[in-house]
Amino acid sequence: QFDLVESGGGLVQAGGSLRLSCAASGFILDTRHIGWFRQAPGKEREGIACISRPGHTYYLDSVKGRFTVSRDNAKNTVYLQMSSLKPEDTAIYYCAPDPLCLDNIIVVTHYDYWGQGTQVTVST
Repeated sequence: QFDLVESGGGLVQAGGSLRLSCAASGFILDTRHIGWFRQAPGKEREGIACISRPGHTYYLDSVKGRFTVSRDNAKNTVYLQMSSLKPEDTAIYYCAPDPLCLDNIIVVTHYDYWGQGTQVTVST
């Protein structure tokens, strides 16, 4: 049994920054790829960032250069640093293990354990 808990969301003005956290329990994060996903109202969930087991990072084009995914092995936590936020970044953000990670392609299949996520709202 494992658990991933997202936190760090909030309300921020356009151009601002937030850092999201994905804390793991029940497994060691650096033994698996970890992806960040988001779902905006009325839209499909999309994968936006991934950090692989050896620490390579991958991003959706729309967030590349603005978002940075990182991992703190001592805290068993993956982070998503988001900068230059735009209103279109408004969504619920989730993390999940074992995605397929390629440049501009981050997908996870057959995963039914999505947590509560953390809400990010970017105002104009």
